[in-house]
Amino acid sequence: MRTASFLSVILVLFFLAGCASRTVREESLPADATVSGDFAGFAGIEPFIKRMRSEHGFAPADTAAILSTAQRQQTVINLMNHQAPKKSSGPNGAWTRYRAKFLTADTINKGAAFWEQHAAALARASSRYGVPPEYVIAIIGVETHFGGFVGKTRILDALTTLAFDYPRRAAYFTDELAAFLVMTRDEQVEPTRPQGSFAGAMGLGQFMPSSFHRYAVDLSGDGHRDLWHPTDAIGSVANYFKAHGWRSGELVAVRADAPSGFRLEGLKTGFDSRHKVAELAKRGLTPRSTLGGAQQVSLLQLDAAGGYEYWLGLTNFYVITRYNHNVHYAMAIHQLAQAIRARRKAGG
Repeated sequence: MRTASFLSVILVLFFLAGCASRTVREESLPADATVSGDFAGFAGIEPFIKRMRSEHGFAPADTAAILSTAQRQQTVINLMNHQAPKKSSGPNGAWTRYRAKFLTADTINKGAAFWEQHAAALARASSRYGVPPEYVIAIIGVETHFGGFVGKTRILDALTTLAFDYPRRAAYFTDELAAFLVMTRDEQVEPTRPQGSFAGAMGLGQFMPSSFHRYAVDLSGDGHRDLWHPTDAIGSVANYFKAHGWRSGELVAVRADAPSGFRLEGLKTGFDSRHKVAELAKRGLTPRSTLGGAQQVSLLQLDAAGGYEYWLGLTNFYVITRYNHNVHYAMAIHQLAQAIRARRKAGG
């Protein structure tokens, strides 16, 4: 009995060893899946090639060939390292300076002209997704000056550099690189062709590749989702807002007046703050216009020249912050949108 048991154990071990060896062979890469060029030998390259094979069906040789054409961009790394905002120790008029960069006569006039030029697409997107045209236009205006500055960095270079030579955010950019390669395959685009921002954002609305897969739409009806095409960009931005909870017909933000000597005294501010309107009223914060029946709002404190401004943010303001998690950004979008609508009305 002992001999039979011993032989059984040996057979099991041989069987497991055989399975392990087959697994190794299945996971190994063929000889033609070798990356040359700037990223040859970089850590993470081989696992990425295997991932593209197992998750997306890319032939290893094809992935290796694409990565071999990528060029490492030190400028991309330098720009990423300078993105951290500087913290202020007190009021300094930061909101006023930020606002001045986007709410210019030139930007407002170009926004109205963009509306005129793409009125049909904007109307179609608004009808389909419930987002007013002026907010879609404002996003495209702030992101790329209505398509005038979509970026000149090859997306492949930017994402490959950040995926394999920027450890701090390697996981995120590796996912974005994978999403980009899938996008180029699905849309039948040569991977070296698309250009965008140094961080890999694309098109008039500056979508990252993962956002392309989630929110890009073919509003033009030509069978492709092209973020560099104004019609598809318009539809995609509107769809992004709808997917994040935009409420058609509702307000975005309302200015509030504060009593003399007002102090926050523990009141949280920011797009993610939540306060009952009645409680803010007890502290003396009074909206300048109707809140449309809202009972809960976010409290926004803007560091304007001459003193703080207070605003009450509604659900649609929070939706804008899903595009960029920054109060100044969202308020600039809101005010630019309103200015563009007013300019178009005046011009009409």
